[in-house]
Amino acid sequence: MRVNRILLSSSLVVVALVLQVSVLARLHLPGAVPDLLLLTVLGLALVYGHVGGALVGFGAGLLADLAPPADHAAGRYALVLCVIGYLAGLVKPDNGRLKSATGPMVVVAAAAIGSTLLYAGVGALVGDTAARHVGLGSLLFTAALYDLLLAPFVVPGIMALARRAENDPLADTNSAAKSPNISTGWLSSGTGLRIGGQRGGFKVKAARARVARAGRIKGVKRL
Repeated sequence: MRVNRILLSSSLVVVALVLQVSVLARLHLPGAVPDLLLLTVLGLALVYGHVGGALVGFGAGLLADLAPPADHAAGRYALVLCVIGYLAGLVKPDNGRLKSATGPMVVVAAAAIGSTLLYAGVGALVGDTAARHVGLGSLLFTAALYDLLLAPFVVPGIMALARRAENDPLADTNSAAKSPNISTGWLSSGTGLRIGGQRGGFKVKAARARVARAGRIKGVKRL
C-alpha cells in the first residue's frame, strides 16, 4: 500500500474505533452495537480493492481486538474484518465511483450479517457461546438495521476521502504523458492512419509535393 493510503486508513480506523468505543457502545441500544469500524473498512475497500480492503480490515480488526474493553481472543475480529474487507473489495467499481446507492447498501447489509455470523462462528470454535444467550436472530437483525441507518453518513465520506488521497498530481501527469490519446487511437483504428505519430511524415510529404509542383512549373516554362 502507498504511504498516503496507510496514513489515511490508519487515521480513519483510529477515529472510527474511538467513536465506537466511547460513543456508540455507550448508547445501550437493544441487540447489536452499530459497527462504525466495519463501515470504515467497507468504504476503504470499495476504493482500494480486495487486497487493500483485506489489509485495512486486518489492521482495523487487530486494533479492535487489542483496544479495551475487548473481552475476546486477539485476532478474532481481525480475521472477520480481513475476510469482509477482501470480499467487499471484489465489488469495487472500475472507476472508483458508484452510480447508485443500491449497491453499497446491499454490500453494507451483507457485510453486517456476514461479519456477525463469522464472528459468532469463530467464537463457537474457541468456546465463546455469548451469541446463543443474546439470540443470534436479534443480533443479525439489529446489526443490519443499525449499519444501514449509519452507512449513508459514513461510507460516502470515507470513499470521497480515499479517492481524494488517490489523486496524485505527479502520478496523473506521468500517466497522462505515457497513455495514448483515446481519440487518436479511435481515429487510427477507423482510418488506418496514425494521426499523432505521423505529423512529421505529413510535413515531409507536403514539402515533397511542393518541390514536385515547382519542378513541373519550371518544365512548362522551359517548353
